[in-house]
Amino acid sequence: MVCLTRKKNDTKTIKEALKVLGKENFALIIHGSSFPSKNGEDVGFGSFNSDAGHALIDYASGIFNALQLGPAGKTKSSDSSPYCGTIFSGNPLFIDLKKLTTKEWHGILSEETFDRVVRENPRQNSGRTSYSYVHKAHSDAMKEAWNNFKDGKFLKKEFEAFKKENSTWLDNDALYEALSIENGNDYWYIWGNETDKNLPNPKNDKEKKAYAKRIKEISEKYSDEIDLYKFCQFVLEKQNEETKEFALKKGIKMIADRQVAFSDRDAWAYQSLFLDGWYLGCPPDYFSKDGQAWGFPVMDPEKMFNPDGTLGEGGQLMKNLYKKMFRENPGGVRIDHIVGLIDPWVYKAGKKPMPKEGAGRLYSSPEHPELSKYAIAREEDLDWTLEADKEKRVKTLSDKQIKLYGRFIEKIVIGAAKECGLDKNAIVCEDLGTLTNPVAAVMEKYELQGMRLTQFVLPEKADHPYRCKNITENVWNMVGTHDNNPIAVWAESMINTHEGYLHAKNLVEDLFPEADNKDDIIVRLTQDKEYLTFVKLAEIFASKAKNVQIFFTDYFRINETYNTPGTSGDQNWSLRLPNNFEDMETIDLEGILKLALESRGSEFISKHKALIEKLG
Repeated sequence: MVCLTRKKNDTKTIKEALKVLGKENFALIIHGSSFPSKNGEDVGFGSFNSDAGHALIDYASGIFNALQLGPAGKTKSSDSSPYCGTIFSGNPLFIDLKKLTTKEWHGILSEETFDRVVRENPRQNSGRTSYSYVHKAHSDAMKEAWNNFKDGKFLKKEFEAFKKENSTWLDNDALYEALSIENGNDYWYIWGNETDKNLPNPKNDKEKKAYAKRIKEISEKYSDEIDLYKFCQFVLEKQNEETKEFALKKGIKMIADRQVAFSDRDAWAYQSLFLDGWYLGCPPDYFSKDGQAWGFPVMDPEKMFNPDGTLGEGGQLMKNLYKKMFRENPGGVRIDHIVGLIDPWVYKAGKKPMPKEGAGRLYSSPEHPELSKYAIAREEDLDWTLEADKEKRVKTLSDKQIKLYGRFIEKIVIGAAKECGLDKNAIVCEDLGTLTNPVAAVMEKYELQGMRLTQFVLPEKADHPYRCKNITENVWNMVGTHDNNPIAVWAESMINTHEGYLHAKNLVEDLFPEADNKDDIIVRLTQDKEYLTFVKLAEIFASKAKNVQIFFTDYFRINETYNTPGTSGDQNWSLRLPNNFEDMETIDLEGILKLALESRGSEFISKHKALIEKLG
C-alpha cells in the first residue's frame, strides 16, 4: 500500500525537487473565509488577517511560494458566495475583530464583546463558517468599534485621507448601504422608492437636480452609517496591508481572484454602463442542461470602448478596478471565467440561457437580430452545422478580429498590470470548461497563462489538453478547484470502472514509461483508490507545467466538496481548515515528487539520484 500521508516534510529537499521539475510557482488554493481560527477566537468566519491566518501563511511558506485566494468583495446578507461580491469594496468579515481589542488599535472593541461573538457562534470550532450569524454579529461589533473610534483621535487623519483617496468607488458603495437601510433590504431591484433605484443614472437635468437633492438628504440622514461603512473599509485595508507585508517577508505571494460577476451594489452604482435587458450566464453544460442563469449584468460594448478604440467610461472603470487589484496584490490576479471577458454568453432577461430562447455569444453572433451589432465574427466565419453555444462555431478569425476579441485583455488587464510594474505573468486565466475558438486565439496571441485540471481529462482522447503528456509549460496545473470533488473522492468513483481503467492506462503510459510491470500497475490503479489518488497528484508535478496549484482540501486530505455549481445551501462556501491544521495529516508530498521525478525516465533519474534518495 502506498502511504498518502506526509511523514515529515524536508522543506529544503521539497523546494529542490520543485526546482528540478521546473516548477516556478507552487500555490495553495484557499478562500479567505476558509482560513482557520485559534481556539477561543472562532467568530464564525475565517480571515487571513487573524493570528491563525498568519500562522497558516507561516506554515505554507515552508513549501509553497503563493496563496491563491478567492474573491474578496463584500457579500450579500443572503448569499455567502464570494463570486457575487462587490468589485471595489472588500468584505468586512475579513476584519480580524481580535486585533481591535489590542493596544495596537487602542482597544476600540471590548474584549467582552469579542468573547461574546465567539461564545455565541453556533458553529464554533466545527470547521465550518456560520455565515448568517457572523454577518450580523460582526456588523454589531464593528458598530461598537466605530463608536469608540470616532470619539478619539487615533488614526483620524489617516481615515480622512483614505476616504478622499478612494471616493470614486467608496462614496457610491457607502451610499448604497444607507439606501439599503432606508428601503429595508440590500436588494435594490425591489426597493419601493423608484428614485432611489435610479440615483446613479439621471436621464435629464431635471432628474439630475432631483437626484442630487435626494443624495444630500440620505447622506445627512444616514451620515453615521455612511461613515461606519467607510470605516470598515479603512480598517480592512490596514489589516490587509499588514498581512500582505507579513506574507512577502515569508516569501509568499498573495494571488487575488477577480470574479466575472458584478454585485447588486455594483449593478446599481454603474447601471448606465450595462447592456439593458441582458444578463451574463453559461450555456448548457456538464453542470446544467438548461444552462446557468447567473443574472449578472453585462457591460455594454459601446460603453467599454469608444469608436476610435480608446477606453470608454465602462472600460476606464474596469481598468481602475484591475489597477487597484494589481496594486494591492503584486502576486497577481486570477481571472475567473476568462471567456466572460473575451467571448461572453448572454441571455435575455426572463429567458433561459439557451440558444432556442435567444441566448448567444455577445461578440460571436452576427446572425442574431439583437446581438449582431456587437459581432466581431462575421457570418462567413461561422460553422453553420454547429449551434450557437458550441465552442468551435467560429471557425475562422483574422489577426484583426483576434485583436478585437482581445482588446479587453490587452488594453485593460495587461495595461493595468504594466502600470503597476507587473507583466502578463501576473495574470492567471481560468479557462476551464468552455473554451471557444476566439478565447483560445486570444490566449495564444497574448501568451496568457491558462489552467489545466487533470481530474477532468477525457481518457479516451489521446490529445486531450488536460492529460499529463499534453500539458504545456505556460499554464497552472491542478487536480481540482473549489468546484470539484476532492481528488480522493474522484479516485474512489473510478475504482473498478471502465473509465477508471482508461485513466489508469494513460497514467501508466505518461508516468511509468519504462516500467516492466505496466499491466500490474494498471490493475493496482483500477483497484486501489489510495494509489490512484497518489499517482494523480504526482501527475500535476510530472507535467511540463511551470506552475502548480493544489486546493486545501486535497492537500490536507479533507474529503468534502467545497462548492457544487448550480446549487445553493449552507454546505457551499462554508468549509474551513480546522484549527489544528498544523497537526493534520497531509499528502505525502515527498513521495509524490519522487514519483514525478522518476517519471522523467532513467537518464533523468541517474542525473538526480541523490535528490531522489533524499525524498525517500
